[in-house]
Amino acid sequence: MTASSTFEASTIDASLRETPFSGKLHFFPSIHSTNTHAMEAGEHGAPHGSVFFADEQTAGRGRSSHQWESPAGCGVYMSVLLRPSIAPGSALWYSLAAGLAAHDAIHQVTTLKADLRWPNDLMLGPKKFGGILTEMNAEATRIRYLVIGIGINVLHPAFPPELSSIATSLLIETGLPWSRQEILIALLQSLHRETDVLTDPANSDTAQRNILRRVEAMSTWVRGRRVRVGEDQGYTGTTDGLDARGFLRVRTPEGIRTVFSGGVRDI
Repeated sequence: MTASSTFEASTIDASLRETPFSGKLHFFPSIHSTNTHAMEAGEHGAPHGSVFFADEQTAGRGRSSHQWESPAGCGVYMSVLLRPSIAPGSALWYSLAAGLAAHDAIHQVTTLKADLRWPNDLMLGPKKFGGILTEMNAEATRIRYLVIGIGINVLHPAFPPELSSIATSLLIETGLPWSRQEILIALLQSLHRETDVLTDPANSDTAQRNILRRVEAMSTWVRGRRVRVGEDQGYTGTTDGLDARGFLRVRTPEGIRTVFSGGVRDI
């Protein structure tokens, strides 16, 4: 792997020696989308633990085909390919684990405590500074491979007018030029810790309960928040915690509803 002066290949790889990511790093000065590339690489046999990251994305994307602002030199744009032996219905645990990994990495590097907006947003106050996009190639009973994409706004000095009221960066929030490489390393180390425990069948139930407990502790969004949910023609209610599978519950006048895929926004 070669990288720009911002990312030093040997340092990153040495920091990941005890993880499945070591020796499987792929850097791109510019790429359309790390997630799109990772999904294509998975189809062509890329191994478990492959990491694809870029200095710039020209077609970065989030959930529901939303564009992800990915200018050169500003963010961490990364996708990890995993091949866990799990059923498709268990993929949400990996998204939630990725949120915890990002929370821990940001706190480790900056001391900031991000808020987690279920299922995939990283927030600082009312504004989003990071997101997670999990995609998979699966058969009826098993996942062939899973891609976890994480984008973090680090050095963005400003955003276009249409995004400035809802998006922020670590630079904007703190005034400090944080190292993208330090964040990338901390993120991959944390992601390994968070996902590794999910692969052990003997301890997976305990790991899932731990994820539920920690997400509820780190998120102001999963309980007592008035929200609008985008799925099923849209509805409003008050968040009422996560169910045993990791899905968000919303209390409405008609009763409890479970959010499976729709976006959740404050009202």
